[in-house]
Amino acid sequence: MSEQRVVVIGAGVGGLAAAIDLARAGRAVTVVERGDAPGGKMRRVPVAGLGVDAGPTVFTMRWVFDGLLGDAGTRLEDHLELHTPERLARHGWEDGSRLDLWADRERSAAAIEAFADARNAQGYLDFCDRSADVYATLRDSFIDAQRPNPVSLVGRVGLHRLPAMFRIQPFKSLWSVLGEHFTDPRLRQLFGRYATYVGSSPLSAPATLMLVAHVEQDGVWLLRGGMHALARALAAVGDTLGVSFRYGAEAERIETSGGAVTGVTLAGGERLPADRVVFNGDASALGRGLLGEAAQRATRPVAAPRRSLSAVTWCVVGRPEGFPLDFHNVFFGRDYPAEFRAVFRERKITETPTVYLCAQDRGPWAAEGEAGERMLLLVNAPADGDRGGIGDRQLAALEQRVSGLLGRCGLALELGGEACRVTRPQDFEALFPASGGALYGRASHGPLASFARPPARSRVRGLYLAGGSAHPGAGVPMAALSGRLAARALLGD
Repeated sequence: MSEQRVVVIGAGVGGLAAAIDLARAGRAVTVVERGDAPGGKMRRVPVAGLGVDAGPTVFTMRWVFDGLLGDAGTRLEDHLELHTPERLARHGWEDGSRLDLWADRERSAAAIEAFADARNAQGYLDFCDRSADVYATLRDSFIDAQRPNPVSLVGRVGLHRLPAMFRIQPFKSLWSVLGEHFTDPRLRQLFGRYATYVGSSPLSAPATLMLVAHVEQDGVWLLRGGMHALARALAAVGDTLGVSFRYGAEAERIETSGGAVTGVTLAGGERLPADRVVFNGDASALGRGLLGEAAQRATRPVAAPRRSLSAVTWCVVGRPEGFPLDFHNVFFGRDYPAEFRAVFRERKITETPTVYLCAQDRGPWAAEGEAGERMLLLVNAPADGDRGGIGDRQLAALEQRVSGLLGRCGLALELGGEACRVTRPQDFEALFPASGGALYGRASHGPLASFARPPARSRVRGLYLAGGSAHPGAGVPMAALSGRLAARALLGD
């Protein structure tokens, strides 16, 4: 029997993970990527002669990558230099108040007591215990499992853990559960941000997303070279296993015969024969027919109102003044619920949006150039990149509002100019077709939203799905798990 040929479309973290697992299992793997480097959303943008990480900036759930590389006969630390920071993030508000969260939860509780009061500090500790319970319940039964349905999930958890299933409260929103733990509205804002880690609103996302608190407590790392270095490391491991990488190669059509995949045709006409295909792009691209009619029935596209958050981002090289930035920083406006009502109902950016700022030279490996230090700024936006997106006048007004908010929080920073690269929802749509600019696939709104993401096995025989739009969801480690689940399904079939 000839060697099974697999084509992986897309060199995002899901595609890279799938390629590694499949290559070590003896499959002939070719990864086609229309960009000039691996990483997908873990991209790096050149600004003023420096490379700025323009995508995910947080590395968590290290066990995912320890498992992936360990199974491949190597170790994460053989390829990357990692640092464990004491401080998780610094937060600022318009009234001048500031709060640091720490890797040590007792230290964070002490900081919260000084920031608010003892009652909110105890609420934080209780919240941490609750989030650990949720994580322990869902890690193996849902996160690292082929997509279950609600009934099979209960079976996987086991009857002895049914009380834990009730405690995770999937029918309550994260926002309402936060109200049970925090009386200070600023703390409710801060921990409500966990919903945005999967592109969702804390007003509508299930309380199960409190597990993010435990994920952070379990470990957050900084990587030398940024998150893009992770993508290059995974590609290097794949290369040692015999994976063939084709950069600048855009998949135009997935070919089928008799209801099963037979190959991939690239832009320009070249055809790559394949017995199996792993698609590591936004799953909606298949459902909208962007990879041909034969692959269109693989999965349904996500309707625009159900899309997750998009963003406006600024990759800046400059000299911030005033506010003492850490690596991860968050600046809050006054009305957090209004931000998500604006994005998801009114399809616009609120007047004073929350601003995330990653000061990439505030870690242990500073690389500040003559023009200043590297920063990524992000505000939430509706995923309407295929329906107009953010116009130039809107962008100019938004930059004024963002600068105003930062100024009221104590930070002076100039946006725009030659040392700034802006990415809007329409740009994310161009980078990730059929997404509308949504960065996290489907929004996790409602108790059953997590079951609505497509599984690894598509409706087309021999075609598998990987990436943040598929199960188990968005985020770097989750996307890596999706790639591993795709490889596991393919090998099992």
